[in-house]
Amino acid sequence: MPRDFLLSPAVAFTILFVVIFFTALLFSRLSFRRKTAQSADEKKAYSCGEEFTGHMIQPDYSQFFPFAFFFTILHVVALVIATVPIESVNTFTIALFYIMGAVTGLFVLLGKKGE
Repeated sequence: MPRDFLLSPAVAFTILFVVIFFTALLFSRLSFRRKTAQSADEKKAYSCGEEFTGHMIQPDYSQFFPFAFFFTILHVVALVIATVPIESVNTFTIALFYIMGAVTGLFVLLGKKGE
């Protein structure tokens, strides 16, 4: 069927690429363009009518990573709990040991430092 041909990845990508290209071309013609050149003052940062003298903020992700690991560990534990077959005592025991190890790892990860 011709319909199957249109659903092949290469043909679908080409069709979407052409549609998006012409849509971007259309919107670029409709977009606002400044007729005059910008002055040096127009390129300055504006902060409530005052000169902006601040420096760029350097984000510190050191507080983010423990929480990222926390959620990763919890999601893996939830996956283990959801997929372990409860009928078998051995697999259930192994899953419980895995969960206890994850909880211990979370205590180590989120424990207070310097105490």
